[in-house]
Amino acid sequence: MNTIAGTRAHPVNHGRAQAPGQASTSAENLSEAEIRQRKMALRSSVIGTALEWYDFFLYGTAAAIVFNVLFFTKLDPMIGTLAAFGSYALGFVVRPLGGFVFGHIGDKIGRKNVLVVTLVMMGLSTTLIGVLPTYASIGIAAPILLTLLRLVQGFAAGAEFGGAVTMSAEYAPPDKRGYYASWPGVGVALGVVLSAGAFALVRMMPEADFMSYGWRIPFLLSSVGLAVGIYIRLFVQESPTFEKMKQRKTVAKAPIKAVWQEQKRSLLIAIGARFSENTAGYIFQVWALSYLTAQLKVEASVGLMAVLIGASIGALLNPFWGALSDRVGRRPVYILGILVMILGAFPFFWMLETRETPMIIGAFVMMIVFGLYPMFSVQAAFFAELFPPSMRMSGICCARELSSVITGGMAPVIATGLLAYYGGSYYPIIGYIMFMGGVALVALLIAPETRGIVYDEEQ
Repeated sequence: MNTIAGTRAHPVNHGRAQAPGQASTSAENLSEAEIRQRKMALRSSVIGTALEWYDFFLYGTAAAIVFNVLFFTKLDPMIGTLAAFGSYALGFVVRPLGGFVFGHIGDKIGRKNVLVVTLVMMGLSTTLIGVLPTYASIGIAAPILLTLLRLVQGFAAGAEFGGAVTMSAEYAPPDKRGYYASWPGVGVALGVVLSAGAFALVRMMPEADFMSYGWRIPFLLSSVGLAVGIYIRLFVQESPTFEKMKQRKTVAKAPIKAVWQEQKRSLLIAIGARFSENTAGYIFQVWALSYLTAQLKVEASVGLMAVLIGASIGALLNPFWGALSDRVGRRPVYILGILVMILGAFPFFWMLETRETPMIIGAFVMMIVFGLYPMFSVQAAFFAELFPPSMRMSGICCARELSSVITGGMAPVIATGLLAYYGGSYYPIIGYIMFMGGVALVALLIAPETRGIVYDEEQ
């Protein structure tokens, strides 16, 4: 019997998980209007998430290349980098608060409204960074304002991906939930590609022009994405699962409280599972850019190109990993990514140390495509199936954002601190990566296999 301990909702078939291929709802039973709405929901998840995470990753890229120079000017270069990544990490500190607030709202009044509000918050804060005066113009007020805008980004990001995953999973037929829920991950990958690509283009400008105004262009472009994203999301209808809960009056009165009281085991499993994926995301897509330029003296464009290639391939393969999990289960695919991260940590740094462009690109492709994205893709359906619909968005947001504080947000800071303390040696960073992978591996080994789980509230 494939069940999840601690849930009040029971899988269909008298408490048994519904096996893939036995879904009670399929595309053939839907009207044309319902099929169109499902496709629109997927497009909305991909495009909206891409735009929002373009904004969020843009800050990390700028922290590695620009902010340490223009906003933390009076500090030693290494300390300036630490300070820049510190402001970057603060965005993760407020993410749990955003996850709690918006997750609660999403489970109480609906997923759609949350996704519109978070997109507006993220887009406006990113655009304002693009017009923010530097330290040379307004002194200490510059890093303070930069940090405040980063906090707004973090608050909005606390529910964006959780909301998009919830929406996609609840529009999906149960036997294809891994595939459908993986599409918001494509949006995140595209956000990385767009942010790295935008910076790669402006880095081609003369250095003086780039540092003067060129770095602002990617941030200002966020205003265009904001308009497009709002237009798309306003046309998407509410999740069919949430509509059923409203009709049946099963909407939770206090979803956040219910998660902590009834879903502790699922919550801890989800938090532990994120240790590897989130650390990998921000070590290999953000911090490694700083390592290449500051430590190895490699041209910044090389690292940006490597991330661009890795994230592009990752975006293309993300639905493949999701579909594979529909056939073999969530846990095997997730564990594959963890093992690549653990076993690939040393080869990754060895390949960077060669300072050869093909080797650097190969290193990033190895860790991003085969380490990060198998975990990231499957995580969407895995988390959606761990929590019942009445508290699903709260559960996903709580798990993701609590783990983000100690994994993704702190990863660049911890890696930079280890590098400074140990005189530039990357071995302690390898140990850090392997430890985080070990925590995730334990979480996956004690986790239930959730593939095929369907709750009564979804029927």
